[in-house]
Amino acid sequence: MIYTAIDTFYLTEEQLQNSPSRKDGIDEATETTLRIYGCDLIQESGILLRLPQAVMATGQVLFHRFYCKKSFARFNAKKVAASSVWLASKLEESPRKARQVLIVFHRMECRRENLPLEHLDLYSKKYLDLKMELSRTERHILKEMGFICHVEHPHKFISNYLATLETPAELRQEAWNLANDSLRTTLSVQFKSEVVACGVVYAAARRFQVPLPENPPWWKAFDAEKSGIDEVCRVLAQLYSLPKAHYIPVCKDGDSFTFSNKSWDSQTQALPKEVPNSSPPADTNASILKGDPGQANSESIGARGALPKVASDKLKESKKSDDESKSMPTDETARDESMLKLKSERKTEPIGERSRDRDRDRERDRLKARDRDRGRDSDREREREEAERDKIKDRRHRSRDRGKDSEHSEKSKHSSRDRDYHSSSYSSREKDRRRHH
Repeated sequence: MIYTAIDTFYLTEEQLQNSPSRKDGIDEATETTLRIYGCDLIQESGILLRLPQAVMATGQVLFHRFYCKKSFARFNAKKVAASSVWLASKLEESPRKARQVLIVFHRMECRRENLPLEHLDLYSKKYLDLKMELSRTERHILKEMGFICHVEHPHKFISNYLATLETPAELRQEAWNLANDSLRTTLSVQFKSEVVACGVVYAAARRFQVPLPENPPWWKAFDAEKSGIDEVCRVLAQLYSLPKAHYIPVCKDGDSFTFSNKSWDSQTQALPKEVPNSSPPADTNASILKGDPGQANSESIGARGALPKVASDKLKESKKSDDESKSMPTDETARDESMLKLKSERKTEPIGERSRDRDRDRERDRLKARDRDRGRDSDREREREEAERDKIKDRRHRSRDRGKDSEHSEKSKHSSRDRDYHSSSYSSREKDRRRHH
């Protein structure tokens, strides 16, 4: 037979009995329950994420392989299950985002542990811790696997075997279901996929009482042994005899999928549960309105880390202050009115100053605009003067070319024009000076 897989990760019965979990004091029943529970999480999350069956099968095999090298006491089964689904979705080319995986596992835990269904805030510290833990666990899985994560499932052999044996159609679905259930056990790390496929076919045929050829034995054609087939059937029968798997807290880091923020939430929620909603005393309200920072800080610190005794003392003080406030309501109202008047006066003062500043800025802008207009008028007059001078020069050049007879007349004309020019320029200059002045 030609093997195209790299499935070299197989353990014997003795190695499974001496697993890291057993060395940490976890018995066989607890380890089996946790393995089944993790595989159930992977199967259910794959259905919710709408992943194909190959992704869920690959995730379950990676889950079993990881716990053959690491202990359940050091790695949380829920986190490893989530990272196995995330890694398997990439390996089987059906990737899902980390956000989707975390939301699904958070919801499953809330439903399984009878916790209130809370929305997982994507911008909270809780989500960031879960995302970091997910990627960290994925790196642990890859390191333990040596980055060889290829998995060959028995499903692809079942249809070929049944077609060769010419069995009825209903046997195929039963064998497929048994193959899915076999992934919850350690068969994937004990036998090759061909042996598991033969054991599944044999169990399905025995259930439907379908005869299979035994002379020669049919399993010899598929490179399997009778002892392996019997072991597969025994493990499947033991699986169906077990009750529904529940989570058993054995991990040292934390037994909850959302453990990263659980202790912090319990500290913050301890005080509101013990202290009911009661109105604060009048003195504290007055100090807050006056802006006393020291008292506010001391109250906030006491509210965060208060013990039950301190909370009871505060309750007594608040009740006394409530009684006093009921007896003297006029003093509080007078204080509040005085504080409101002071605030309103403080607010009106800067408003008047702002209006004055705005008026001053407007006057400055107007003066600047006037100066600009004056400068433009003076520039226009200068341009006119230069244009007139150019015309006069041209006329002078023309007059030189004319005859001697017209010299006296031209001189008289020029003299009169010069007089007019000087008079006009003198008047324009005086106007500019007056305007600037």
